[in-house]
Amino acid sequence: MRKIIYIALIAFLVSCSPSKKELFELTDFFVESLQTTYESYGILGGTDHMKITSDGQYQVMPIGRLINVKILKVVNNDVYKDLEKDLEAHYRNDKRVNGVYISNAGTIMIDCRN
Repeated sequence: MRKIIYIALIAFLVSCSPSKKELFELTDFFVESLQTTYESYGILGGTDHMKITSDGQYQVMPIGRLINVKILKVVNNDVYKDLEKDLEAHYRNDKRVNGVYISNAGTIMIDCRN
């Protein structure tokens, strides 16, 4: 039984891509900054704070008290739905985040509004 649990744990850790790990670090940074540094990034102020993962796969940009996550390559809606589920799971028990959803523009929004 221990071997099965150990193998399952290793498989889980390996399955989390380095790119998503960096994405989660960026989104965590912005979520935290909305609690400690900024009341809001403003409507246009987020462009000054926009970050792109080192592999160029994701763009993260704060807008007001929302955090916009965009995939920088052409993908189908299923990829965005999978990323939405990953971000929902990441922030499931985080009281600072009200929700994660796909916006009308097709990107993912992390809602940190009061």
